[in-house]
Amino acid sequence: MASTFCNLISIGSGQKKLGHYLLNQNNNARHCHRVPSSYVVQRSSSCHHKTESCLNRTHKRRLATRWRQCRCTSFKNGEEHLQTTSELKTEEYISRATLIWRAIKLPIYSVALVPLTVGSAAAYLQTGLYSAKRYFVLLASSVLVIAWLNLINDVYDYDTGADTTKKESVVNMVGSRTGTLLAACMLLALGFVGLAWVSVGAGNVRSMLLLACAITCGYIYQCPPFRLSYQGFGEPLCFTAFGPFATTAFYLLQSSTSELPITGTILSASLLVGLTTTLILFCSHFHQVKGDRAVGKMSPLVRLGTEAGSTVVKVGVVTLYSLLLILGLSRALPFACMFLCSLTLPLGKLVVSFVEENHEDTTKIFMAKYYCVRLQALFGAALTAGLVASRMIVERSL
Repeated sequence: MASTFCNLISIGSGQKKLGHYLLNQNNNARHCHRVPSSYVVQRSSSCHHKTESCLNRTHKRRLATRWRQCRCTSFKNGEEHLQTTSELKTEEYISRATLIWRAIKLPIYSVALVPLTVGSAAAYLQTGLYSAKRYFVLLASSVLVIAWLNLINDVYDYDTGADTTKKESVVNMVGSRTGTLLAACMLLALGFVGLAWVSVGAGNVRSMLLLACAITCGYIYQCPPFRLSYQGFGEPLCFTAFGPFATTAFYLLQSSTSELPITGTILSASLLVGLTTTLILFCSHFHQVKGDRAVGKMSPLVRLGTEAGSTVVKVGVVTLYSLLLILGLSRALPFACMFLCSLTLPLGKLVVSFVEENHEDTTKIFMAKYYCVRLQALFGAALTAGLVASRMIVERSL
């Protein structure tokens, strides 16, 4: 009887229902055998007390669990709200504080400075001559050409939809695709006039041809109908344009004679300049992989993935310093160049470690290209210093 009572309580029957059931069971049991009423009451009271205590504990546990769940849910929702608010504030801060800076891309203009400076230093090593006037005219002209390249990249990326959500795109900021394209064409015209003026003054046709080839590489990189960057050929074009073409052309333009030979030194220096410049372009694609894939821009990182891309960066940096060592030991480059450029090795390691650690973080990896800009600038400065120092050592020995 007591076990039946407990079973009924455990499946959730009410007290009134239990009472009626017990009375019916007692009446039926009178004809069989009579159980002492005190025993029934005692067992019933004991079981009822235990069951009620069990229910109270269960109810308390459920209330405590619900309270904790509500508290956790509330805390989680609040944390998500705070995180979302923080992200919105961060995005708002970035868009207000750095939007114009990102659109100008001032650090990227080191790609105009380094080839010119290294080429001029190589010419000084070869001839002992240097023209400050030509240097600054060439620098201004090169900056105009790079500005043209940046603007047409924004224009044609806007046409393909690659820059739809890119707030720092000049087209999105100005609101005029035609105006941006016209400004780009004007900058190219002015830059080309400056380069042609120096070439005519130097009487060097080879330099003008090399610069024309470099500009052509920039055009077919992004402009229709070629758009070779969408086929994954951007990096080879970048290496060729800024390395052998531009660096060698500036080397020829700093000489006072058109008969200046193209030596192994200038070719070696141009290879190193091209490699460091290409690292900048390659790393600039890490945070754009999803957008590039969506519009069919098959950059090397879209094809390889960011993890394999981080390995490519490591191989590129190792190749840079290995090539420096080989060229230095073979005397294609002066020993001073090898020594001074090797001092930039910690920055090269920083580039590799940063990319390896953050290649999946689209927010942090944005800075990878700027680390590469620093590497290119410091490596170029060391290369220039080594070439100039070698010339000074030769003059003193004479």
